[in-house]
Amino acid sequence: MKNFFDFSLPLESGTLLTTVRLTVGGIASAAGLDLDACEDFKVCVTEGLLLFKRNGRASAKAHCEFTGEGLVAELTAGAQTGAAGESGLENEISYALLGALVDEASFDKDESGAVTAIRLVKKIGAING
Repeated sequence: MKNFFDFSLPLESGTLLTTVRLTVGGIASAAGLDLDACEDFKVCVTEGLLLFKRNGRASAKAHCEFTGEGLVAELTAGAQTGAAGESGLENEISYALLGALVDEASFDKDESGAVTAIRLVKKIGAING
């Protein structure tokens, strides 16, 4: 698979999520996704990072790697640095969005059930719905 782009960021900075959204939009466009698919992918990457934050990794560093046949995002977070928050409903909404907006979403979790890695796949020309 072709590696388009990768970056790391501290999750504790909420202001960086805007930069991530802009960056992911550019990556998705360069990968050949249409406008709607680019928007969906930006939402999914942001929701994935928010899942890490809500699952005890708010002080950790996240790594985002983008590869292609369509567009694949591999999101990972550093070690758990705090307790997972009481955000069951928010997590459910994030999982639902991820499942609805990309062609494939998979999650690795630790023994406590906190998400540690996310893989998102968006195929070029694929229609969700």
